[in-house]
Amino acid sequence: MESDWRKFRSLVTVLRERYIANSPMNLRSGAREKRLSGGYRKTTNNRMELRAVIEGLGALKRPGLLVRVICDSQYVAEAVTRGWLEKWAARGFKKSDGLRENADLWIEIRALLRRHSVTFQWIRGHTGHRENEICDGLAVKARSVGNLSADIGFENPAAAFVSSGVTLL
Repeated sequence: MESDWRKFRSLVTVLRERYIANSPMNLRSGAREKRLSGGYRKTTNNRMELRAVIEGLGALKRPGLLVRVICDSQYVAEAVTRGWLEKWAARGFKKSDGLRENADLWIEIRALLRRHSVTFQWIRGHTGHRENEICDGLAVKARSVGNLSADIGFENPAAAFVSSGVTLL
């Protein structure tokens, strides 16, 4: 039996397109695809960028996968690839004037990143990239859904910080 660990891993591509009210995701492994989308009644563009990564990585059932996240958000891609996320975590996601924006979501992403071997690739949006265009279509469709739930981290940040274990001292 071959002991090469790479034989047991697969490549999963995670893509998303940004929209304020929803977070579409297209997961692809070989010829298999899974499409996810959803949204909140009130939130921000950056929070949806982060939520898409959380939902995509969270949808992966087996730990230890080789994952490439392709996104059109420099905010998300650079925070991970340039090491900003780890610096923020080392400081407890605190800044001189309070907590870092979206700390609740960054904490979730950080936990999910530890489950897999993840790389991020930034692409320019709306340039004909197949999966990015699929995500764009999912985003447009998801915007029309009524009765969206609350984004607690946006509408009540203090509650989100308490549930994620972050406190201001």
